[in-house]
Amino acid sequence: MIKVGIIGSTGYAGGELVRILMGHKDVEIKWFGSRSYIDKKYAEVYQNMFQIVDAVCMDDNMEELAEKVDVIFTATPQGLCASLVNEEILSKTKVIDLSADFRIKDVDTYEEWYKMKHPSPQFIEEAVYGLCEVNRQAVKKARLVANPGCYPTCSFLSIYPLAKEGLIDMSTIIIDAKSGTSGAGRGAKVDNLYCEVNENIKAYGVASHRHTPEIEEQLGYASGEKVTLNFTPHLVPMNRGILVTAYASLKKAVTYEEMKEIYERYYNKERFVRVLSKDICPQTKWVEGSNYVDVNFKIDPRTNRVIMMGAMDNLVKGAAGQAVQNMNLMFGLPESEGLELVPMFP
Repeated sequence: MIKVGIIGSTGYAGGELVRILMGHKDVEIKWFGSRSYIDKKYAEVYQNMFQIVDAVCMDDNMEELAEKVDVIFTATPQGLCASLVNEEILSKTKVIDLSADFRIKDVDTYEEWYKMKHPSPQFIEEAVYGLCEVNRQAVKKARLVANPGCYPTCSFLSIYPLAKEGLIDMSTIIIDAKSGTSGAGRGAKVDNLYCEVNENIKAYGVASHRHTPEIEEQLGYASGEKVTLNFTPHLVPMNRGILVTAYASLKKAVTYEEMKEIYERYYNKERFVRVLSKDICPQTKWVEGSNYVDVNFKIDPRTNRVIMMGAMDNLVKGAAGQAVQNMNLMFGLPESEGLELVPMFP
């Protein structure tokens, strides 16, 4: 059995990790970390875990935790994992960080967008960006994985095949994205109150959202060129889900069949990326509660542009599910172990 510790187990992503890992046949959760609920029963924080989890919440002592588990998940605010991790800890256990601390390779870019000094830049280069569909082999050998952000995961997987094949002008990319309110975390904020969110949709982080440089960096690796793009996220009144609609100019004329072949070539062996049939647009309700990403595209010959679309659950493939997918690879397990989650409907 893989012994697991979770720091930040009472946030939305941490709670989703617990839900998924409780159904994983090769895992035993040894540490339910939560700075806000130390010594409180986990099932009192999340009543859905009544008679399922008997443990109490513990602190975020990563040094003690490293002595007891094989892997630590850190589902914490930016800066915390980087402030706790050190060489001694990494010599004893693996770490999968769900924050942005090790996603961006350029420390100056991280500090500019996240408005904080990076606590441990010496580990940035080593950290593997945990997008399994692209970095599978590197993840298998990693001791520190930077779990990708939710918006970047959906955006990247929607665009990646065409960026990699050089079919789109990377300087023309515009990404319009929408997310359920769980993406903002469990902390109490006025902007997330029911009366603020219900019957409302709004853009936020316009031209300044922190996931922008992560998307640009990863698409830059795919295309082999520096990428600068527009990314605008929106908050919609639903619990979970992300919908991405991205636009780019085509470099040459291409038929539907040719583009479909490209998407199929990249994803037909990927367990969790589903390329939809012609003219079927991804919808969040068809991936809710699952680790799937549904993607598709539409060529607009009138404007010589392509519309690339993706939908996924921000808490599963966008956070906890992808983290478990990474863990499976790191420990030589089937990649889909514990993640055979049929999307919930209604």
